[in-house]
Amino acid sequence: MVKPLSTAVVLWLCTAAFADPWPAWRGPTGDGRCAEKNLPTHWSATENVRWKTPLPGPGNSTPVVWGERIFLTQATDRGRVRSVLCFGRGDGKLLWQRDTEYKDKEPSHLESNPYCSASPVTDGERVIASFGSAGLVCYDFAGKLLWKKDVGKLTHLWGNASSPVLYGELVILWCGPGERQSLMAVDRTTGAKVWEHAEPRKKPEDNDEPDDWLGTWATPLVVRSGERDELVLPVPGAIKGFDPRTGKELWWCGGLGGCVYGSPVHSKGVVIAMAGCNGATIAVKVGGKGDVTATHQVWRNRLKQPQRIGSPVAIGDHIFTVTEAGFAQRYELQTGTEFWDQHRGIAGRAYASLVHADGKLYVPTLDGVTLVLKAGPKFEVLAKNDIGERVLASPAISDGEIFLRSHKHLWCIRTKK
Repeated sequence: MVKPLSTAVVLWLCTAAFADPWPAWRGPTGDGRCAEKNLPTHWSATENVRWKTPLPGPGNSTPVVWGERIFLTQATDRGRVRSVLCFGRGDGKLLWQRDTEYKDKEPSHLESNPYCSASPVTDGERVIASFGSAGLVCYDFAGKLLWKKDVGKLTHLWGNASSPVLYGELVILWCGPGERQSLMAVDRTTGAKVWEHAEPRKKPEDNDEPDDWLGTWATPLVVRSGERDELVLPVPGAIKGFDPRTGKELWWCGGLGGCVYGSPVHSKGVVIAMAGCNGATIAVKVGGKGDVTATHQVWRNRLKQPQRIGSPVAIGDHIFTVTEAGFAQRYELQTGTEFWDQHRGIAGRAYASLVHADGKLYVPTLDGVTLVLKAGPKFEVLAKNDIGERVLASPAISDGEIFLRSHKHLWCIRTKK
């Protein structure tokens, strides 16, 4: 039985309105939106840089921020050492590092998906990180190990990347992709398993990708539907809704592509999942039961520019995304009509996920240029900000500051007062 929300999580939900913490992958709402105002629009490798601190190696995970602490996952020694790093917010100084050794082989596409690509999550008392086959680890803010949970081997030729999600007293993790894959929930205080849902690996009927490509690297999203919460997860061929308290499958909608890299988003009772590798994108009304493909699917379309790595963001009646090849796109929530597809190569290739704040969209490119777009019907580039270092990670935002993780440094961007 799931316990009521803890004091720390209640404080998180209250402070999320002011967007002070960035406690998880994709921020306080889990879908790339925050309520921050007066963020920097322009910066460079020297302009509006509060500090930058060197990192021991490349990585894709996003930092999470709570108060005066910044947490980041990091792999070294070709994944044989997997670490949680804690930095001081004021100056970027490394406060502590805790390592987990993993000597077995684990496949991954190291050029684009280094080990420890999952972002950590924090509730203000502890920080929890997924290290793939090396398991889940939990530390307090002083770096004391509170628990470690074995989740089994995660085996896919491109590795894994899904980040842990907090729900009440639970930590929920997508343990996949691969032949053996599941949703798992553990007690966030002890690490004891509460429930597990084994997800079969199925190939979509109209999918033409090789079997060993199939998978989802998405992080689940909790949405409210009427009187219940739903945990939404896209898998090859479908979006599914689960009861986050028990792991019971509530509904599923077919029609999605076979390779899902980005996380789902939600607006006005509709969830959207975008597949890559020529796969279809679908929008589905939440709140269904069983197979809702014929009753709750709002729209489905094939992608003109198919490859998407980063996650979109949904703002009101609009869905925004930037594809891997540099297409900036806007979709209409209720129809799937596409508007911005002609804007190709606006700032280079991008793997990062969009972040929305104060009417602006932020997304870095592989070359380290953070694109700032206006989040409106008309396409408008507000800025292109170059730090000159490779970036695959998504931005984190907290209290007027933007935190960028490049392959060489952790950056704190702030408008000089």
